[in-house]
Amino acid sequence: MKLINKSMLTAIITLSTASVYYAQQTKDTVDTRSKDIEQVVLTGVADIAKERKTPVAVSTIKEAQIVQRLGNQEFPEILSTTPSIYATKGGGGFGDGRMNVRGFDTSNTAVMINGVPVNDMEGGTVYWSNWAGLSDVTSAMQIQRGLGASKLAIASVGGTVNIITRAADKKREGNVTLGVGNDGYLKTLFSYNTGKSAKGWSTSFLMSRTAGAMYIDGSDFEAYNYYFALGFQPNKKHDFQFTFTGAPQWHNQTFNNTIATDLDMGDGRLDGVLSDKPNRRYNSNWGYLDGRQYSQSVNYYSKPVASINWDWNISEKSKLSTVGYASWGRGGGTGILGSINGKGINALPKTADGLIRFDDIYAWNTGQTVADFGANNKTPFVGTSSNGITRRASVNSHDWYGILSNFQHKVNDNWNFSVGIDARYYYGYHPGLVTDFLGNKEYREAGNYNQSPYYTVTQSYNPAPSANPFAAAVKDKSQIVYRNYDGKVLWGGVFGQLEYTNDKISAFVQGSASEQSNQRIDKWVWDRTSAVPTGISTTQQGQVVNQKTDQKFRFGYNAKAGVNYNINEQHNVFVNLGIYSKQPNQNAIFPYNLPTKTFGSLYQQIENKDLRNEKISSAEIGYGFKSGKFRANLNAYYTDWKDRFVRVTGITYTNPDNTIGTNGTASLTGVREVHMGVELETFYKPINWLEFNGMLSVGNWKYKNNPTGRIADVNGDPITTNGAEAVTLALDGMKVGDAAQTTAAIGATIKPVKNLDIFGTWRYYDNLYGTFSINNSYIITTPGVTPSGAQNGSLKAPSYNLTDVGASYTFNLKNGSRLIITGNIYNLFDTVYISDLRSSIFVSDKTKGVYKGLDTANSVYFGFGRTWAASLSYRF
Repeated sequence: MKLINKSMLTAIITLSTASVYYAQQTKDTVDTRSKDIEQVVLTGVADIAKERKTPVAVSTIKEAQIVQRLGNQEFPEILSTTPSIYATKGGGGFGDGRMNVRGFDTSNTAVMINGVPVNDMEGGTVYWSNWAGLSDVTSAMQIQRGLGASKLAIASVGGTVNIITRAADKKREGNVTLGVGNDGYLKTLFSYNTGKSAKGWSTSFLMSRTAGAMYIDGSDFEAYNYYFALGFQPNKKHDFQFTFTGAPQWHNQTFNNTIATDLDMGDGRLDGVLSDKPNRRYNSNWGYLDGRQYSQSVNYYSKPVASINWDWNISEKSKLSTVGYASWGRGGGTGILGSINGKGINALPKTADGLIRFDDIYAWNTGQTVADFGANNKTPFVGTSSNGITRRASVNSHDWYGILSNFQHKVNDNWNFSVGIDARYYYGYHPGLVTDFLGNKEYREAGNYNQSPYYTVTQSYNPAPSANPFAAAVKDKSQIVYRNYDGKVLWGGVFGQLEYTNDKISAFVQGSASEQSNQRIDKWVWDRTSAVPTGISTTQQGQVVNQKTDQKFRFGYNAKAGVNYNINEQHNVFVNLGIYSKQPNQNAIFPYNLPTKTFGSLYQQIENKDLRNEKISSAEIGYGFKSGKFRANLNAYYTDWKDRFVRVTGITYTNPDNTIGTNGTASLTGVREVHMGVELETFYKPINWLEFNGMLSVGNWKYKNNPTGRIADVNGDPITTNGAEAVTLALDGMKVGDAAQTTAAIGATIKPVKNLDIFGTWRYYDNLYGTFSINNSYIITTPGVTPSGAQNGSLKAPSYNLTDVGASYTFNLKNGSRLIITGNIYNLFDTVYISDLRSSIFVSDKTKGVYKGLDTANSVYFGFGRTWAASLSYRF
């Protein structure tokens, strides 16, 4: 599957050739021995924390470590040896990795590229598959834990990850790399930096392709990466940097199985007989169709990003840094529509080795007899939401434009201030498309209230990203299935900072304010001209439903302060504190999501009237020690997260006619979490050829109160249960799940001879608690009596430890060129462990099986077994 066409390749080569022409007279403007991030990368408006100056907890990963150790791991896994970071491969598909910082996922951890925020504007999440190619162009990756040093009003509850890419005027160098790894992993890369010419021109470009499969079965993928940067510095006052980068990819995915299923597949057969060891490679989402690998779950996406940075040195004391940027995301993820005789695709009989029988599904759709699928298809070649299997894609495309500008002024040798603006426009497109009829000739869509009873769809689309980065988000509006809504988010912010520094003290006070506007547009809501379908009310919770909601404006702010004191050349201490009023995301403002059998997308257009801003307060103290051979950083933190939005569904209630309703909801107010802990990071170099690094973090993350919520029925009308119109849930003291609260690492690098590095890392994880669905089993019905769902607390996964080893050797060739060979082995001892515990089912009298103390009904992701990667790079 080719994602880069000839026209795009021609354009990149033409731009690169032109920029090389301007760089004929080159000079290296960068000292490669420098350890200062600002001297080797594009910083622009990025807020980079500085050692013994910026009063925040920070760790920095340099380019050399990324190149040497990342291999075929997920991009966020490079942070695994830093405190309070929990990074896993998630489901195990290419780019499906995830990370938590101090117990907060990426929806509450700011991810920035060169100082520009990239968290999704609707949900706040970060999908690493969209950014997998960044590892090729990253010059440094800095993680600031806690509220951090960024002046923007960003979601840095857990921390801020700032990815700094190479500048166009990086020193002149070319690179050709070939990488291989387990399961057919193959990577090819070419890059070239011209350096800066005498006239101020410079360029950097890169192209790469990565393909193969991951550790799990049925996980084929293909990904490309392109990067182009053009710099121009006409004089000392002005510096311009243009970058354009993208990483189009497609990959097959998996979703968590129960422990019982993975044990059942331990012998490679799905026969109900459980083995002692799980099949860590088993993927229940795929099979074969006409002899080729075929998955029900394919993620495909292309998210090119363009930016123009302008640094203007107005005077010796004043500087203006501005970046304008744009992103055009195109793609989505596939899933299944319909069923066969009332059974969804995962409930249908599978092959003996646990694969989905796509050939038989194709046969049943076309009217053929499949004995163990039940009765034959009465309407062959026609798919609907309840008959036949059709693969669809949930499209999540967007257009995103923004500008960020920061003015800095140095008042005198001690005082300086900065002020700036942050403006963003985002429009998300979320239709559904058919990607494979699987033998059907049409699909009948009945979800659009304006085309009753249904309309016919005959067009299918290939689930692969377009090579054109500016492709239309929706090509044919008449061929949409499953859903058809858009989201619009506007953002405007201002920020400022006052800073004082001298030889001993550096202190800052900063604040920001922002206005956020959210709007939801649903094309399938009644358009006021068509007839209203029977049983559909266009007024919900007293709100008139329209295709386009009003813009919902919300104000937010943050304020931070910190001070660092250098006691002497070896010792320093720091303290910081801050508050943050965080606007809710799009899904919290419009949270109602009921199936079309009730009120469908009409209900999703209703604003959550109970919603309020989340409130975060944080405090941190730290100590640092630095000598010629040893460095250590110790800090303690406390983060209080109030008014987190949680919506409970499935609440039972009694109707006026004494019938029982089962689909009540409650939007909880006042959900509170407290995250506290200590972190230690050390570096020791006793002799020139031996280095050690270590890390320890111990957290205590808990729910802090019992929140309440107003109950509503399926129409959104207030109801009572147990004589009350509100419910209280027993959450106080429950451990926060999804990330290990205790982590540790010890690493060593040995350099026995010149140009040879041998390195290894041991990592330890404990107090990993399972996620749990806050539902009606947590409702307090009798004062003083803990409900059943909360009696056991949070389910804890077994602790585990992993060992990684690697080596790298550099051959110095003529004319300064080098040949670098690198190899890594991950999980050297092939440890079997649970990396993600996705449920909290405790062992009880209903338990059918136990694995390492866990009920085998729990849903989990097992971590990868032993994997490896190697690369050969020629740098010239």
